[in-house]
Amino acid sequence: MNTLGEDAKNHGEAVGLAVDKITIHGGKPLVGRIELKGAKNLVTKAMVAALLGETPSVLKDVPNISDVRIVRGLLEVHGVTVTEGEEEGELILDPSNVEVAHFAAIDAHAGSSRIPILFCGPLLHRLGEAFIPDLGGCRIGDRPIDFHLDVLRTFGAVVEKLPSGIRMSAPNGLHGAKVELPYPSVGATEQVLLTAVRAEGITELKGAAIEPEIMDLINILQKMGATISVDTDRVIRIEGVKQLRGYTHRSLFDRNEAASWAAAALATEGDITVGGARQAEMLTFLNVFRKVGGAFDILEDGIRFYHPGGDLNPVIIETGVHPGFMTDWQQPLVVALTKAKGVSIVHETVYEQRFGFVDALVDMGATIQIHKECLGGHACRFGQRNFNHSAVITGPTQLHGADVEVPDLRGGFSHLVAALSAEGTSTVSNVGIIARGYENFISKLQILGADFVLED
Repeated sequence: MNTLGEDAKNHGEAVGLAVDKITIHGGKPLVGRIELKGAKNLVTKAMVAALLGETPSVLKDVPNISDVRIVRGLLEVHGVTVTEGEEEGELILDPSNVEVAHFAAIDAHAGSSRIPILFCGPLLHRLGEAFIPDLGGCRIGDRPIDFHLDVLRTFGAVVEKLPSGIRMSAPNGLHGAKVELPYPSVGATEQVLLTAVRAEGITELKGAAIEPEIMDLINILQKMGATISVDTDRVIRIEGVKQLRGYTHRSLFDRNEAASWAAAALATEGDITVGGARQAEMLTFLNVFRKVGGAFDILEDGIRFYHPGGDLNPVIIETGVHPGFMTDWQQPLVVALTKAKGVSIVHETVYEQRFGFVDALVDMGATIQIHKECLGGHACRFGQRNFNHSAVITGPTQLHGADVEVPDLRGGFSHLVAALSAEGTSTVSNVGIIARGYENFISKLQILGADFVLED
C-alpha cells in the first residue's frame, strides 16, 4: 500500500470506518437534513489551547473526525487527561500533569498531521521544552514550518534540528515580540496567538489572518484570561499574562463542511438542509452560490441549500483570505460548475497546488483546463512562478462514472460529489482521508438518500 493509501486507512480506522472504498451509483438528487458540529479548523486548535490553562477546559460540539483523534492522542502522550463529557461531542481536557513526551510517541500519534507545530508555544511555557517530528498534511501546496520556527525564535526559543525532528527550549523564557506576516497565514497567526498569550510583555502581530475560526480562538483565549485586541487593519495585540485558567466553550460551526454539502446539493440537483450553519460566517459563499444559480433559505437553526431548477450560471471566482472566498470552498463548487452553461474561471491564490483533484473530474468527462497564469482576477503571489493555479471550466457537461482515488481532504469530498452527480457507477478509494474533516460522512450520505455500497 502506498503512503497515501496508508494515511487514508489510518484516518478511517481512527473514527471506526473499517473500509476505504465506496461504490456510488450516481444521478440521484441528495435530499434531507444533516447536522454540523464544530469546525475542524477551530476545534483542534482549541484543544491545543487547553495546554495553556492551569485548570481543566470543557470544549463542546467536538466532531468525531480523525484530526481530533490525532490531537487527543498528542495531548494524552503529553500527560493531558481527556475524557468525554455528558453531552455528545463534549470533551474535558485536564492539563494538570503535563509532561515531556518522547519523539517516538509524538510521531506515532501525529501521523501526517501538521498540528504538532502548534504545541510548541504552549509546551515551552509549561515545560520549557518541546519536540516535534517531521510534519505532513494534505498535498495541496507548500506549508513550510520555517516561518513557525522563526516566530518561535523571535519569542526567545532555541531551535535544534535533529535527525528525528526538532527540539526547542526556552532557557530564558518567552518574551513578547513584533511579528509581521508576509501573507495572512492562518497557521502562523495561530502560532503567534498560542505563544504570545503567556509570553512576558506585549506582542504586536501585523498582517494577521482574521478568519472566524481565528476570532473564535481569540474568544477562547480571552475566556482563559488573555488580553487580546484586534484592529481593523489586521493588527492583533496581545498583552502576555503569567497564568491562564481553563475555558468552557461551544465551538463555531464548520463552515467548510456546510459549503461542501451546499455544493453537493447544487451538483446533484438536490435539496439539503445543513443544521447548525449560520449566515454571517458564510456571507461570501452565499453570494457566489446565488450567482451560480443555487437557492438558499436562512432558517433559525441552519441553512437550506437547493437547486431551484433551470440552468446554472458560469462565474469568476478568486479565492482569498477572509473575508474573501475560501480556498476550501472552491473544490466542491468546481464540480457544480461543470454543469453551468458557459465558461467559469477559478483563480486560486491561497495554495499553489490545489487543482490536483481536477484530473479525476476530466476523466469523468469534465472540460477543465489548468493554467499557470493568474486568470479572472488580480495578479497573485503565484503568478510568474510556474504554478498551475487557475482553472477554466467549460459547461455544461454530464459527468460519467469512473474509478477515482482521493488525493486530499477537500478534493476527496469533491470526488464524492462528482460521483454522486455522475451518470453510472463510480468507485472512490482512499475515502478514509475524508474522515479527517467530515464527521460521519457515510451516515450523512445515507440520510440524504445516496445510492452506494461500501467495499472491502
